[in-house]
Amino acid sequence: MAVRAILFDRDGTLVHDVPYNGDPAAVRPVHAAARALALARMHGLRTGVVTNQSGIGRGLLTTAQVDAVHQRVDELLGRFDTWQVCPHHPHDGCRCRKPAPGLVLDACAALGVPPAATVVIGDIGADVRAALAAGARPILVPTPVTRADEVEAAPEVAPDLLEAVRLALAPAGVPT
Repeated sequence: MAVRAILFDRDGTLVHDVPYNGDPAAVRPVHAAARALALARMHGLRTGVVTNQSGIGRGLLTTAQVDAVHQRVDELLGRFDTWQVCPHHPHDGCRCRKPAPGLVLDACAALGVPPAATVVIGDIGADVRAALAAGARPILVPTPVTRADEVEAAPEVAPDLLEAVRLALAPAGVPT
């Protein structure tokens, strides 16, 4: 099935990871993020973000702070078609926290795109497992925090975000 949407993890994938970031001024896109998103959008793909934000559930962040960070990401990288956020504490047992498939499934529903036509790009094994559990295609972009076993287990790995988007487009026969 042709790719119709790409979902991105936020921290470590789209922007540099600042633990429990509630400060829009601290948002810094990763190298080539703007180019990667421009490429996806140029080919008509829907874009979304699927992000665990346990700082809310831990009482370290407010929803308003997280929303302000997301607004800043939209300002820097262009507006995303959907933002799906898990605000729960890791021990809450929710259906949305990655590696559970809830965020991916909710994003696909919001975009009107089946999981089989969706690529999920992330930097850790939880992103890959969430994509697989939802029936989407995962692409891992390792960072210094990515464990070697996560890289080894990933079905597809790209060296950076731009290459991940190119890889996502390639099976659809779309020239990059």
